[in-house]
Amino acid sequence: MNINDLLIKEAMIMDLQATEKKAAIDEMVQKLYDVGRITDIDQFKDGILAREEQTSTGLGDGIAMPHAKNDAVKEATVLFAKSKQGVDYEALDGQPTYLFFMIAAPEGADDTHLQALAALSRQLVNQDFVEELNNAQTPDDVQAAFAQVEQDDDEEQEEQTDQSSAEKTESTDSADRPFIVAVTACPTGIAHTYMAEDSLKNQAKDMGIDIKVETNGSEGVKHRLTSDDIARASGVVIAADTNVEMNRFGGKPVVSRPVSDGIRRPEELINNALSGNASIYQSSEEQSSQSQSSSEGEKQSVGQKIYKDLMNGVSHMLPFVVAGGIMMALSFMIDQWMGVPQDALDQLGNYNQVADWFNQIGNAAFGFMLPVLAGFIAMSISDRPGLVTGFAAGAIAEQGGAGFIGALIGGFVGGYVVEFLRKILKGLPQSLDGIKTILFFPFFGLLITGFLMLLINVPMKVINDGLNSFLLNLSGANAALLGALLAGMMAIDLGGPFNKAAYVFGTGTIAATIAQGGSLVMAAVMSGGLVGAMGIRLMAPHGGIFVIALVSQPLWYILFVIIGAIIAGVMLGLLKKPIK
Repeated sequence: MNINDLLIKEAMIMDLQATEKKAAIDEMVQKLYDVGRITDIDQFKDGILAREEQTSTGLGDGIAMPHAKNDAVKEATVLFAKSKQGVDYEALDGQPTYLFFMIAAPEGADDTHLQALAALSRQLVNQDFVEELNNAQTPDDVQAAFAQVEQDDDEEQEEQTDQSSAEKTESTDSADRPFIVAVTACPTGIAHTYMAEDSLKNQAKDMGIDIKVETNGSEGVKHRLTSDDIARASGVVIAADTNVEMNRFGGKPVVSRPVSDGIRRPEELINNALSGNASIYQSSEEQSSQSQSSSEGEKQSVGQKIYKDLMNGVSHMLPFVVAGGIMMALSFMIDQWMGVPQDALDQLGNYNQVADWFNQIGNAAFGFMLPVLAGFIAMSISDRPGLVTGFAAGAIAEQGGAGFIGALIGGFVGGYVVEFLRKILKGLPQSLDGIKTILFFPFFGLLITGFLMLLINVPMKVINDGLNSFLLNLSGANAALLGALLAGMMAIDLGGPFNKAAYVFGTGTIAATIAQGGSLVMAAVMSGGLVGAMGIRLMAPHGGIFVIALVSQPLWYILFVIIGAIIAGVMLGLLKKPIK
């Protein structure tokens, strides 16, 4: 499949009327719908706008490549649009945009489509070709330009193949040239990834520098860097808006920038990588506190580091809590359905054999909640040696009654104990490096962390018991106020620190309240202050319609969810600023 198979004439706009971003997007999306390439205008446009919120697809130099990949697309298509007056598209260089390529990819797009779209991205780096498109007057002119550039590419590839043996014989000259490696990646992996690749390669060629570029796109990882490539390289360029595998670059000068800089500032990135001033990347084994996604020369703030470590623990903990919590909740429901005598209510969840099976399975998973939380917090701080100290800290917190807060603190204690050991054992002979990881760090880390946790458990148990008592007796206005506060935190930053803090707090209340029918706090966190006022309880660390059978008052719960959705929708409509 070549690009002209996607770049159909019926989906071209040779005189775009819009002069601002939102109107331009509307005009192009409508065109795709009119020619039958998408089935739902709103769904596809939502995908386009979601991509724009990450970073503008106005690449600069008068070009924009808005793109989306979703179920609204019937057939992979590239819409070409040309503006005579220019559009204020919030381009990265702040200049008007004249050429648009709106890429519509179906959710199940195969490699052929993705390869064609990648080829389109690469060709737009060619300034002569871009100028030819600026001069095009008809759809036929556009297709002719693409046909010619594809033919030129094929001829160039043939020439490169013919010259490969000759280049091998000139390896002496090549050995004298600098060599760098690079990785390019963008969130969708369709356009920017490959434009940055070609921009870096073209710039390196002009500078007389050898380069190998790994792309992390929708097709997967292409041209993967080998250990030999990395060892031979004088520097590393990371042009990415997503996380890439970084530990392999330990000890190398690394320049890490957004993918847009790989497109627009390739010379600056290459020069920085070779200048000797780039930061030397330290792998997690060498310095686990180094951020994988930090910019050149930057380190995370203390707050960012703590948040990252905490979220590593929470993200690994949640599957255990969700699955185990739901299984335990089902055991209570089964006993309620099958019946439990009044004098055996303390055995609810274990009374009938079927309920007991569910309870045992749920407890097995749920019981890992605190060790997993603490273990992966510690691992985020100090890599694998921190796993044992963290798991032990979480288990000691659970046994000692310190609960969720104790395990959370224990995770950080375990991680930093290992970091402390790294520093004091740094002077040991290199021959002992292997045994440090498998013996010294785990043993001494466990010894120190264990005794510290025995001390920490004393005040933490008092705090945990008091908090649980407060939550179990929470009702009326107090419950409504707390519920509204937590629900507001969940909504205010859409997955950010406030959201996670509220969710983690709600999750931490489940273990102590499941025997009482679930957590009022968890229910309020997932659906708003009215739930707290009514005393509705939830036995699973999740929300919405999916856990309706696990709430204490399902009809009221559904009503409050609907009310909350209406209020949120109205507020969003009133407060959201339109895209200009």
